[in-house]
Amino acid sequence: MSSAVADTTRYSWGGDEHIFVEMAESMSLPAHIKSMAITTSLRKNRPDGILEICPANASYQVRYNPDVIEPRALLAQLKEIEKQVGDATEFSLSTRILEIPVLYQDPWTTETLMRFRDRHQDPESTDIEYAARINGLSGVDEFIEVHSRSPWFTSMVGFVTGLPFMFQMVPQERQLVVPKYLRPRTDTPKQTVGHGGCFGCVYSVRGAGGYQMFGITPSPIYDSTLSMPDFDDFMVYFRPGDIVKFTPIDRDRYDDYVKEVEAGRYTIRARQVEFHPRRYLEDTDEFNARLLEVLDAD
Repeated sequence: MSSAVADTTRYSWGGDEHIFVEMAESMSLPAHIKSMAITTSLRKNRPDGILEICPANASYQVRYNPDVIEPRALLAQLKEIEKQVGDATEFSLSTRILEIPVLYQDPWTTETLMRFRDRHQDPESTDIEYAARINGLSGVDEFIEVHSRSPWFTSMVGFVTGLPFMFQMVPQERQLVVPKYLRPRTDTPKQTVGHGGCFGCVYSVRGAGGYQMFGITPSPIYDSTLSMPDFDDFMVYFRPGDIVKFTPIDRDRYDDYVKEVEAGRYTIRARQVEFHPRRYLEDTDEFNARLLEVLDAD
């Protein structure tokens, strides 16, 4: 990890029950991994009085009971954990790699984005055409190839219930970057695959939104009824640390998946993996290739 991450850590109080820790002002995968390493260590050696531990994109927050743990003692403990974690390259995470099929340029997000061109930077093109152009790509086909070629790391889940925020697992200079709409839409189809800034996402439910829309997935990621196979004990599918592979599909394949969803048989393909920051940073492309092979293993 970059030493700049460690040098910019800022601790602040949130009322009488919270400590907020900002690892870096700019959001990056190294800053997030350091946040995750610290909060994982805190969970493993959780002192009495810690009520909640919440990692985010480049920060984390701890809620505590001041009647049980002295606030400044907790602050000192957090700083000590940060010192022990260092640059977090020795951190490892047992997590999942997931395959999320995507129908790019689908009719539903296309119809929606055309209704809101007056809120977009480029009213004369679609979202994916605009994203390809400003990222210096030859067109939509190359954009889809770049978007789906590398895995994505889930840094946090929220804002809208069940919505994952994801960093593209490539060197920062190769990340796809696309600004949000100039003004948010009042409608976004459920399970839209979107992008804002450096973050990819999947909209868990239908509603307002400002991220660019590239396609749609048949994979349900939120089920308040807990009736589908992937939702035995919790209504939200994604977890921080999940690694995602977007796989392009055609309309026929999309329709087949939807039939499986409606019949209650659909499950997201997932495998257990170990994420090692040091190996990832030493050779990102090689690490990603090995990671994606896990999905194809029996």
